[in-house]
Amino acid sequence: MLATLSRVKSARWLSPDTLLGYILAREVRRKESSLISCSSIPPAWRRRVTGGFRDVSTSSSLLSKVRENPKKRELSEKKLTRYFVDHRRVKLLAGSGGKGACSFHSEPRKEWGGPDGGNGGDGGSIMIKADKFVKSLAHVVPIYKGENGQSGGNKNCYGKNGGPTCISVPLGTVVKEDGETVVDLSEHGQEYLAVFGGAGGKGNRFFLSNENRAPMTATPGVTGQERVLQLELRTMAHAGLVGFPNAGKSSLLRAISNARPAVAAYPFTTLNPHVGIVTYRDHEQVAVADIPGIIRGAHLNRGLGISFLRHIERCPFLLYVLDLSTPEPWTQLQHLRYELDQYEPGLSQRPQAIIANKMDLPEAREKIETLKSLVTQRVIPVSALTGQNTEELILHLRELYDGYLQGEGSGEGKPTRW
Repeated sequence: MLATLSRVKSARWLSPDTLLGYILAREVRRKESSLISCSSIPPAWRRRVTGGFRDVSTSSSLLSKVRENPKKRELSEKKLTRYFVDHRRVKLLAGSGGKGACSFHSEPRKEWGGPDGGNGGDGGSIMIKADKFVKSLAHVVPIYKGENGQSGGNKNCYGKNGGPTCISVPLGTVVKEDGETVVDLSEHGQEYLAVFGGAGGKGNRFFLSNENRAPMTATPGVTGQERVLQLELRTMAHAGLVGFPNAGKSSLLRAISNARPAVAAYPFTTLNPHVGIVTYRDHEQVAVADIPGIIRGAHLNRGLGISFLRHIERCPFLLYVLDLSTPEPWTQLQHLRYELDQYEPGLSQRPQAIIANKMDLPEAREKIETLKSLVTQRVIPVSALTGQNTEELILHLRELYDGYLQGEGSGEGKPTRW
């Protein structure tokens, strides 16, 4: 090996790949080394080149597997669905104050410098702020902890105060504690200071007096305030789709808005509410909520009925969705109104419309005539699958919305615009 290297007179002019190729070629020809054999050399190294040298490459592309660009797996539609959250329970922990410092001034030719321990910083408070650009409570986490104040230092240095923490919530958020309303955030920029940060501790400089010229006392910071609050939206959406499971509420929301809730051929596909926006030519927007299907006995909390009925309570007007594939769809309307009245008296009497879904079925035309003869309210036959007669539903939805604005504008309450 050394003899081979000595024959190369100007190695500095050769690249490392050429030098290594020359050495391996000589060793392979002579077959004197037992460590390097022809069988162990990859086929890419055995290519003959004019001049007697073998084209040897030490790059990793020949020795390793070819790396392909990994394709990102497409997420399913169910995972991409964003749920609407209209109530949260949050625990707020304000920041604690920093402790005070106990130190004495030290300087040459100044023997009695005196105490110079600074005070600790105050803990950060947590406030709740109404923001018109926030539409849901989905971003609110269960626990918020404020920033603690820093400790004081020598040379009369005070600790830094903890910064405040702000929680942005939609307009119309009601803050409750133990079931009692604390504040109603209805204006943009309105703030509520929920928990106060603890005060910082005092350094020994604070306790300097004529009687005590060298105090050794320093106090710790005060622990921040702690509270558990419930955040609830006064208005979840303008209209709520009310119906039994598998009545086609999610498909109907897909047909009239850009929302994309999960749709399947089995009941209880929707377990969380979805909100879709219906936009009109005058740029007015109406929010429609897809409420999870309720069952009989929902007012007794069967099938999470209480949580589902709570969503309906936050909708100014209702859209009853009836399934025309059932033998008697008009009985669904009676059961739905009964469940709503048992949960809250008068809830079923809000401004409403009756939507007869699945008109694309052959037996639906006979049932729609029977349904119109049994009820006094307006019945809108639609087909969420084919989009049949959805224009009439959108126009009637605007009529209900305009009546809601006029009714709220004449009263004390302020109408909620999306």
